[in-house]
Amino acid sequence: MLLKPHQLYHACNAKLLTFETTAELEHLSETIGQERALEAIKFGVGMPHAGFNLYVMGSHGLGRHTLVHEALIKQSMDAPCPLDWCYVANFQHPNNPTALGILAGTGRKLQRDMAQLIDNLIQAIPAAFRGDEYQRRAKEIQEDLSQREREMVKRLGEKAEGLGITLMQGPTGFTLAPFKEGKMLSTEQFDELPEEEQKKLNEGLETIKKQLKETMSHIPEWQREMQQRFSKLNRETMELTVTEFMAELEKEYQQDEKISAYLTHIKQDIIENVDQFRLAGESEEHNVTALDPGFTRYRVNVLVDNADTLGAPVIFEDNPTYQNLLGRIEHLARMGTLQTDFTLIKLGALHRANGGYLILDVEKVLTNPFAWDGLKRAIKSREIRIESLERQLSLISTISLEPEPIPMNLKVVLVGSRELFYLLKEYDPEFGLLFKVAADFSERFPRDDNNELLYARLIATLQKREGIRDITRDGVARIIEHNSRLAQDGDKISLHMSTLLDLLQEANYHAEQQKENRIRQKDVDAAIEAQTFRGNQYQQQLQEAIQKDIIKIETKGVQLAQVNGLSYLQLGDHTFGAPTCISATARIGGGEFIDIERETKQGGPIHSKGVLILTSYLGQRYAKNQPLSMTASLVFEQTYGQIEGDSASAAELCAILSAIGDIPIKQSLAITGSINQHGEMQAIGGVCQKIEGFFDICKARGLSGEQGVIIPLSNAKDLMLKQEIIEASAAGLFHIFAIKHAEEAMALLSGLPAGIPDEEGIYPEGTFNFLIQVKLAEWIALRLHYAGASMKEE
Repeated sequence: MLLKPHQLYHACNAKLLTFETTAELEHLSETIGQERALEAIKFGVGMPHAGFNLYVMGSHGLGRHTLVHEALIKQSMDAPCPLDWCYVANFQHPNNPTALGILAGTGRKLQRDMAQLIDNLIQAIPAAFRGDEYQRRAKEIQEDLSQREREMVKRLGEKAEGLGITLMQGPTGFTLAPFKEGKMLSTEQFDELPEEEQKKLNEGLETIKKQLKETMSHIPEWQREMQQRFSKLNRETMELTVTEFMAELEKEYQQDEKISAYLTHIKQDIIENVDQFRLAGESEEHNVTALDPGFTRYRVNVLVDNADTLGAPVIFEDNPTYQNLLGRIEHLARMGTLQTDFTLIKLGALHRANGGYLILDVEKVLTNPFAWDGLKRAIKSREIRIESLERQLSLISTISLEPEPIPMNLKVVLVGSRELFYLLKEYDPEFGLLFKVAADFSERFPRDDNNELLYARLIATLQKREGIRDITRDGVARIIEHNSRLAQDGDKISLHMSTLLDLLQEANYHAEQQKENRIRQKDVDAAIEAQTFRGNQYQQQLQEAIQKDIIKIETKGVQLAQVNGLSYLQLGDHTFGAPTCISATARIGGGEFIDIERETKQGGPIHSKGVLILTSYLGQRYAKNQPLSMTASLVFEQTYGQIEGDSASAAELCAILSAIGDIPIKQSLAITGSINQHGEMQAIGGVCQKIEGFFDICKARGLSGEQGVIIPLSNAKDLMLKQEIIEASAAGLFHIFAIKHAEEAMALLSGLPAGIPDEEGIYPEGTFNFLIQVKLAEWIALRLHYAGASMKEE
């Protein structure tokens, strides 16, 4: 069927676009065409049970991140604000910092209050020890000890005096010496005394020495008692001071049991470390504050601060490494060693999103070592445990921190491709248990009159949001038509938001260059042409090679067993079509088919499948009740890369039929289409690009009125060809044929009808099927002849 010019381009119904510019259109409150995905997101977010996390799938450019983020933001506004999370010192187990989950906004306040408390105590505690009351009581304790010592010396001196011994106390201790008549005796004087008197004095000296030693043994005990009294005094002084300064703090946080328990531990530790505060306050080297390393254990590490958070947090982590997800413990280099403490614990994305929603690109998670396993472990255990990778891999054995895990309650939303979803579903048994909800984004939007107007409103919404010029009605129509072409389906419109937005922005740029206040159709056309021009260098080089006969493509005359097939190529964002010469040979044989592409491993599995299907059709069509006595080969001439797809199977079939029947094929026609085992034509992709690729070659060589392209009838509705092809068709210079069966293609290419077989299955003369039957019959006869001759020789 020869298609009419109006069938080559399915234009937008401008009558239904009842507006002059997009400024008149009502903007959309939500996106269109993604109802299925939005319903899945709504269900996954609302489902409270474990494992109902989401996997959002679709191709790049559909606006998945934007739509998911907007949907979650809307949902999060009604959710309660999550807790603040802080890490504080664990005074019983210093290597296991304690996690505090407290009301939002309390974390930063507690942090400030603790810093202020320590600063106050650093000043107040030394002042308390310098106070009159403390000095008085300390003096009393010291006087008590001195009084005891004086009384001891007095009693011992009186006793010594009764024995004729004097007791003297000097800087280095006590001295005993005999005396007589109030005078201390020298050694010579002592020796002159009667022996009896000397003996008596010596006995007195020994007695006093013994009693002095016994008395002196009580002094350490008295000193210990004094020290205990001083410690008690210090503790009482500390308790009074600390209690005084912490009373208001304890009252303020008395409703929170966790903070109250923490303050109790803080109070006890401060009292037990009185000397640290006294020395800090009395230091003359520098002004000691709460930031001094010696007071680190009294700090509050606010890990998650939700003071400014409205509703539940919605977090997107662009770099989901293991540490960026689960947090990390940093270290400081001090005196040549690495040291750490709980204030160096840093949060991860799971901490920031706790109580809300975390959005991740699944491909980035999978490509970061250990991130996927760490994420799954956190979801399964429902807690965030900060562990260094070095410890997990046993790369270090030093003592490190083991922070208390934080309970986790959030929804994880993975954004990725369909391929990754099905691969994870197949090969990761845990994936299906943890991500039970799939939100599948639609790639295309049904194209009808109502939806075209709805799509126009989408264009207006994007135009307004991006601050782009208003777009006229003909400009909107051209955008809709272009996105229908991108969808490769005449009944659909592409929903790739990034591609649409790029086109709007580029059209706006062209309008700006032309100093236009609105974006018109010509600006949209200019943007489309500019996009094509930037990416079509290889296409132009390929066309030049064809025009110079470096790559041989015939566009006139006839050839045996040679057909112009059409290929579809994609390089980055640019797609285009190009003709390819497909040739075949056929000779007497035993029914073998050689696909040279497959034999050389250039053909992909789908291409090989197409070749096998057409060989099956040949057998069913021409050798149902007889052997297929032929050997055939197929090849894509001058191709040096991978051949994939079955859209050339119709062209390959026609090339083989031409080779079998010695039927000349018109080179002015190109063909694309897939066939099934019954020879029926099936739809293929890239039909517009393929037609345009052959047209460009024909146009460059000069349109003769005989050139054209044969396509499957099922692809006719997908045609959105460029204007010059429509004009050439209207002038009778280029033709598009849409067919249902491969025999229609062979009839067009050969100029011979297919014919209708008679009761014996013989086709009438003058048909290409008759020529094929005759040739196959000849080969059968030849095989029988050669087989008989061989038997006679034997």
